[in-house]
Amino acid sequence: MILKNTLRVILGLFMLYAGVGHLTFLKEEFYAQVPRWLTTEQGVMDLVVILSGIVEICLGAMMVLGGKWKAQTGWALAIFFFLIFPGNINQYVNEIDAFGLDTDQKRFIRLLFQPLLILWALWSTQAIQLLKKNKKQA
Repeated sequence: MILKNTLRVILGLFMLYAGVGHLTFLKEEFYAQVPRWLTTEQGVMDLVVILSGIVEICLGAMMVLGGKWKAQTGWALAIFFFLIFPGNINQYVNEIDAFGLDTDQKRFIRLLFQPLLILWALWSTQAIQLLKKNKKQA
């Protein structure tokens, strides 16, 4: 349990860092994550980056705090990671350099980490156990 809680807090801190980065010092880098099929208009891209940053800050804080809603937070974060995956695909397909991902190989390898982040969110918050418990009660 100590390992799960430690990894949950680490993931939460990572999310807080990324969320603050969306709003400040990494804002330009996060434009690479906005799918070009969604928009190329700067104002809409700004909105997507800012809103996703706010979501990351909220989810990160909830991951760090844990509490009785940690499993639900794990599910919310896993869904968030799934929903932003097209942004990572966008960076790969459109060969956009950002976050040090300046080759196709690096951008492709980044794609492989998204499922690991989803599993990390679910495992560290015991979200899967909550789902099993709810199924048994139904």
